[in-house]
Amino acid sequence: MKKRKNPLKKIYDKRYELYHRLSLRYTIWVSFTISAVVMSLFIAISLYSRLNNQLQSTIQKESQGIIEQVNNTLTIYLRNMMKVSDSLYYNVIKNSDIETDNMESKFQLLYDTNRESMFNIALFGEDGELIVATPASTVKEKVDVTNSKWYQVAMDKKENMHFSNPEIQNLFETTDDQFPWVISLSRAVQVNKGTQTSTGVLLIELQYGMLELIFNDVTLGNGGYLYLVDKTGEMIYHPMESLIASGEYQENHEVVSQYKDGIYEEQYQGEDRVISVKSVGYTGWKIIGVTPQKGIQLNGLKNNLFIGFLILFFTFILFLINSFISSKVSLPILKLEKSVELLAKGDLEAEIEVIGVHEVHHLGVSIQKMAARIKKLMDDSVRAEKTKRKNELNVLQSQINPHFLYNTLDIIVWMIENEKKSEAVKVVMALSRFFRISLSKGQSIISIKNEIEHVRSYLTIQNMRFKNRFKYFIEIDEEIEKYSTIKLVLQPLVENAIYHGMEFMDGDGEIRIYALKEEEDIFIYIEDNGFGMTREVVERIMEGKVDPKGKGSGIGINNVNERIKLYYGQEYGITIQSEPDEGTTIMVHIPAILYDEIKKTE
Repeated sequence: MKKRKNPLKKIYDKRYELYHRLSLRYTIWVSFTISAVVMSLFIAISLYSRLNNQLQSTIQKESQGIIEQVNNTLTIYLRNMMKVSDSLYYNVIKNSDIETDNMESKFQLLYDTNRESMFNIALFGEDGELIVATPASTVKEKVDVTNSKWYQVAMDKKENMHFSNPEIQNLFETTDDQFPWVISLSRAVQVNKGTQTSTGVLLIELQYGMLELIFNDVTLGNGGYLYLVDKTGEMIYHPMESLIASGEYQENHEVVSQYKDGIYEEQYQGEDRVISVKSVGYTGWKIIGVTPQKGIQLNGLKNNLFIGFLILFFTFILFLINSFISSKVSLPILKLEKSVELLAKGDLEAEIEVIGVHEVHHLGVSIQKMAARIKKLMDDSVRAEKTKRKNELNVLQSQINPHFLYNTLDIIVWMIENEKKSEAVKVVMALSRFFRISLSKGQSIISIKNEIEHVRSYLTIQNMRFKNRFKYFIEIDEEIEKYSTIKLVLQPLVENAIYHGMEFMDGDGEIRIYALKEEEDIFIYIEDNGFGMTREVVERIMEGKVDPKGKGSGIGINNVNERIKLYYGQEYGITIQSEPDEGTTIMVHIPAILYDEIKKTE
């Protein structure tokens, strides 16, 4: 029966294995760092707990202070309006007889003094008739003043002043057809008419914009705000009043209006909030402050930045000390290990740093000598392999020439037999130029000018051989002819154009050769309007597979492509674009290297 392994032993083995995987540097660093982090976290938690409680208390006091300030501003404004009402009543109305005295100028004077705070001032009689008003002068038709709530409240409670909730001004005729929001301040007054006294109502329409001016731009923390309600919970002012009216936002004002002055915590629509309540004197209104708990917490984080910074700084200093100790002990071994890893990956140019104690220094010197020896052996091997490959490709390239030579000699013999001596001389001269450039005194790199001359000679011969079945055009700028190229790169490509595109053309074939220089590269194009090739044929040609149906060598293009990559690098070479019945374009991509510069180095 197989013995079951102890779970505790398995955990111990895993930890032991992990411990041995850690480097010396990280073993030291991790040990010190864990101690520092644990201590920092303990300090942070203790400080944050105490500071967070203090912070919430401070923010609540600040919110209360802001609400108190807004309440004072609002109270001063309302008291000033009440003073205006007292001044009108005791200094104007009580001392005037409406039959003989003109009160309009005195009303106008008080209005002009406080016009930024009020909209209209009016005095109504016991039956609701207008006695005096400024700046308005006419009550709208079909408006019964006695039915207005402000009038009835003033008559019911004659000893007090009364503030109404905001409403649209629709009492007086206006010339600009505007209907502003106003708050009505009304009170019952004694009106003298000759020897008789009656009860009237003094009305001051306050501008609602003054409330907005007082409450605007007042915030409580992040996302906090203030609003104003009356004692029944009806909204007087809210910064998001339009959203509330449209139903996009909801407020708990009806419940909150029943709270007494103080601070409360509530959860409304899934959000924890702190509610501050402050009553406004003379009116029964209440200022409500709403502060989301997340706003208080965010403020808490901001205020804790300093402590957080101290903790981070303390931890950072410990990290530096840990890093210095661990680096001092393990850095020489670590650098040597990385160098060996690079050597193992084949980077023989990797720098071997020889530092540290005697044993590590001696090991580094030994690895340096070993890397130098390996590099020398590999360079010798690569050089030999590259030379072998170049020789193989050059031999493979030379295999094209015998086939071409046999065919050309047959043309010359045929021309001589048919007494076409001038044409035979032309072919012989073209053949002479062709082989002169092919040999090039054993050079592998020639100028583009000579390479073009070589392919021109080849085309001259082939054009006679195929009895003018195609035309050819060579368009190379003299500036490009000064650059260099590998010998015999264009002739195999032109051969491909002839055998795959021109052989069955009846005088309509065209081969065009041109070149472009773009920055540090040269692109030579061989275009034909022949039958084109399928993608499979193109791939077979690029892979060097012989096409049994073709008459060319079948290996020339792949040979040229490999020679270019071998000489210049893998980013250079040949690209073939061809479609059946649409022709073929072969692009040769080589670096732009002046031929004169190459001759200087030979």
